[in-house]
Amino acid sequence: MSIPFFMHVKIINKSPHPTPQYETNGSAGMDLRANLDAPLALSSLERTLIPTGLFIELPAGHEAQIRPRSGLALKKGLTLVNTPGTIDSDYRGEIKVIMVNLSKETQTIEPGERVAQMVIARYVQIHWQEVEELPETERGAGGFGSTGV
Repeated sequence: MSIPFFMHVKIINKSPHPTPQYETNGSAGMDLRANLDAPLALSSLERTLIPTGLFIELPAGHEAQIRPRSGLALKKGLTLVNTPGTIDSDYRGEIKVIMVNLSKETQTIEPGERVAQMVIARYVQIHWQEVEELPETERGAGGFGSTGV
């Protein structure tokens, strides 16, 4: 399988860990690692900000989406509070991960542990066009389960 498109993105890695990379040809995301000096204990329902040591420059029209890792959620009950988190193209600060422990036990995050994944996505900005009404559709205003069982 070949990758049909790639772009160059500038990155500064101030951590001792490898620069994020795609683990397989079909991967959409790259794992982000905790840039910690020592293990960090996270109590049940506690949340904290995990630094990654990474700084990036994305092209305009792109964002970095920061998402939970499914294995970490399943095995430890650790996930992200705002997901996906968005890193805007004009942000130049360190990428940090807002992690929460949803398990009943204290969980430990190790230095270099893979704590999140980052997906790069295109987006468009819009201009609102105010109108008095919207065209009718088959669905109409039905929501929250209105399309069937």
